[in-house]
Amino acid sequence: MSTRVNGPKSPVIESRNELVAYLEAGSKPESEWRIGTEHEKFGFNVKDNSPVPYGGKHGIQALLEMHHNCYCWDPVREDGNIIALSCTDCPIGGSISLEPGGQLELSGAPLKTIHETEKELRQHLSQVGGVARQLGIGFIGLGFSPKWTLQELPLMPKERYRIMKRYMPTRGKRGLDMMFRTATVQVNMDFGSEADMVKKLRVGLALQPVVTALFANSPFTEGKPNGFQSYRAEVWRDTDPDRTGMLPFAFEGGMGFERYVDYALDVPMYFVYRNGRYIDVAGSSFRDFLAGKLEALPGMKPTMEDWADHLTTLFPEVRLKKFLEMRGADAGPFDFLMALPALWAGLLYDKTSLDAAAGLIAGWTAEERQTMRDQVPRLGLKTPFRGRTLREIAREMLALAEGGLLRRARNGEGEDETGALKSLIEVVETGRTQSDRLLAAYEGPWGGDINQLFKAEAM
Repeated sequence: MSTRVNGPKSPVIESRNELVAYLEAGSKPESEWRIGTEHEKFGFNVKDNSPVPYGGKHGIQALLEMHHNCYCWDPVREDGNIIALSCTDCPIGGSISLEPGGQLELSGAPLKTIHETEKELRQHLSQVGGVARQLGIGFIGLGFSPKWTLQELPLMPKERYRIMKRYMPTRGKRGLDMMFRTATVQVNMDFGSEADMVKKLRVGLALQPVVTALFANSPFTEGKPNGFQSYRAEVWRDTDPDRTGMLPFAFEGGMGFERYVDYALDVPMYFVYRNGRYIDVAGSSFRDFLAGKLEALPGMKPTMEDWADHLTTLFPEVRLKKFLEMRGADAGPFDFLMALPALWAGLLYDKTSLDAAAGLIAGWTAEERQTMRDQVPRLGLKTPFRGRTLREIAREMLALAEGGLLRRARNGEGEDETGALKSLIEVVETGRTQSDRLLAAYEGPWGGDINQLFKAEAM
């Protein structure tokens, strides 16, 4: 989740049209399209596989401070606590931030190619991994915490998370699990116009359950198999219906920036940030804020920074800001972290592939898309769809992505970008996901001991 950094105040918003213009300003010529990859991972104490606290000599605070001292990334603090690091001048830097339960997130820079993404990821894992080892901390990439209970996990010292923690249980049964026990990898993609945005949004939403199946990597809860391919995806089904889901309105006539703004205006807010403090307005609408009718802040109207903040608190399967965020995948090991940006770049950044993907999903009904989304957490690639399974649709999807990457022809050291799809091609050809692999290890060489996972899967 985003971390607010103090800066110059933006002007007060006077009309809904300004909100629409904010999204529309994200449109870019194809030459400026970039790929931004974000991933989260769970830290653990190597000595006993317990969660890493925020404070203490071997905690997350110490890790961030040491990373700052070693690599000169700029610290971001809240109430004196370091909560993030940024490297805005680094060509492959980005920022490092904390999710509610201490999951460490790299928000990568917008990059031109998958090759640059690989360099960025390797640099990050080398730097943060080197610091972590000195503190006795390891990292694993899974979609859901494999061992820890909610009660065991720390709360990071960010006021927005305290507000969310209070509000989440009022809107769903699994909101706290989402905050504290899930981890994801997502990709941010650009669009060229309103029509291009709509086409990419629809393709992204319709195919997101297929991506969930391909990247399924969360088969354990509190040390035992949970019966799911992607328990992370299941948790999102009961988190907060106001701000999650498949956005069926995106497939209706008249879809565009205005329609998304109207949706966002009525999604309940969490907070307003003023004078370095987060003010709890959970449950109020941005529409009321725009009219100066927030009960907690009577007469106050929002700035564009408030709008940008609010957009980060919407969690549909594909999220629109000044770019599109593809949000349906479990976190995973290095090759899968590389595979997601390659998959979406191949599908969305090549006209032939995008048109073919749009043709693939044409005619799918809202009910069919929702049923697919509801079944995929448990069934994964075996999810039935129109007389086929998602494994077959995934094979077709990967072929389109591979063709798109070949036509992009972004070569690095003599190789194009298609090599990043190898792990997904293997999943489709074998029908064996990361969850299947982990379950086989648990039932076989690990002897039912979840602690073996931390040794085998450490990043």
